[in-house]
Amino acid sequence: MKVVQLTPGAGTFYCGSCMRDNALVSGLRELGHDAVLVPLYLPPLLDEADASLGTPLAMGGVNMYLQQVSRVFRRTPRWVDRIFDARPLLGLAARRAALTRPDALGEMTLSTLRGESGNQAKEVERLAEWLATSGRPDVVCLSNALLVGLVHEIREHLGPVKVVSTLQGEDAFLDSLPEPHRSQAWDLLAKRCRELDAVIPVSRFYADVMTDRLGLAPDRVRPVHNGIRVEGYEPAAAPPVPPVVGFLARMTEAKGLETLVDAFLTIKRENRVPGLRLAITGTCTVADRPFTKRLEERIREAGQSEQVEWRRNVSRDEKLAFLRGLSALSVPATCGEAFGLYVLEAQAAGVPVVQPRHGAFPELLADLGGGTLCEPDDVDALASALTDLLLDPARAQALGLRGREAVLHRFTHHHMAERVLAVLEDVLASSA
Repeated sequence: MKVVQLTPGAGTFYCGSCMRDNALVSGLRELGHDAVLVPLYLPPLLDEADASLGTPLAMGGVNMYLQQVSRVFRRTPRWVDRIFDARPLLGLAARRAALTRPDALGEMTLSTLRGESGNQAKEVERLAEWLATSGRPDVVCLSNALLVGLVHEIREHLGPVKVVSTLQGEDAFLDSLPEPHRSQAWDLLAKRCRELDAVIPVSRFYADVMTDRLGLAPDRVRPVHNGIRVEGYEPAAAPPVPPVVGFLARMTEAKGLETLVDAFLTIKRENRVPGLRLAITGTCTVADRPFTKRLEERIREAGQSEQVEWRRNVSRDEKLAFLRGLSALSVPATCGEAFGLYVLEAQAAGVPVVQPRHGAFPELLADLGGGTLCEPDDVDALASALTDLLLDPARAQALGLRGREAVLHRFTHHHMAERVLAVLEDVLASSA
């Protein structure tokens, strides 16, 4: 089977969706299929081998922006557009993207959802033309439903090709847009998702959320859990002394970093776990720095700066070493996470997790068996759950090893690829 995966790149920081799609394409190739990863907007930044190497970037972010703000750039020839697809300019765009005004982002979102009738129609057509001349795929996979504006033009150039989309976190992004863009985007997304042959939510929880919000036909909704490449994930020989609680995600309020910091300070203030340390690792963009600086100041005022370590934008080897140095991990996200790839990463390293009882976390921990749940957005509840786990190291170790076994047997990138492939085969068989 020939599969083309279209994935927006993040440019300057590690992106969970990029890593998921990269692992999927690698898994499909290892199963013997012709899988191609096409990066969109910005180059991907990955902490493993890049499956998109040799494939040109499409719909460059600078050109997309220029065509949004100026009619002139909607008519420029390809040789002019290539200038703005240069890597240095894309790198600058990636650094500025986090500072884009919400209203401008809303207008751009609506335009891309309109696809062939949006301001970036020229870029959409060029992508479709490239796909048509590169060998017709059996299935085109969209990284998320916000790319659904591409479907009409893809079929216009490739014929009745099957198009499916992963669903992974679209609701949080759309709900962050100001009105009236938010409502307009949801309405347009619901309408255009009817053109898809199937959608693949990354959890059963998120399948229910998006089926309800988009009015999806239930028979076209096929949840598949994410998987990771497990090479290099190993448990530590012994738990760290003193114990260490870790955070591994983008350093934002939405990921619950403030809740974790306050829970840590509560434990330290009451001396519940002597010597406890906090290790914070993950993506930190320019836009995230004011938030992290505020937390650094709170930690300093509490006299705990020496007990907290910050590691920003780490490599894969650094991430693996970080996980081996943890007693437990918690990313107490404030929103209903569609999945939470960091849970798999911690569990693969034999690290137990403490997560809020909402979003996909109850589903994941029921399948993994490697952690505990607490009430969401509740500092005291998180502090108590972490304390109970850290004061019972034998239980913590047993939970971590149970989670590791579950990841190795059910949540690798091979398992994900096999399950996605089964969906794609069913989609193709439905038209046979």
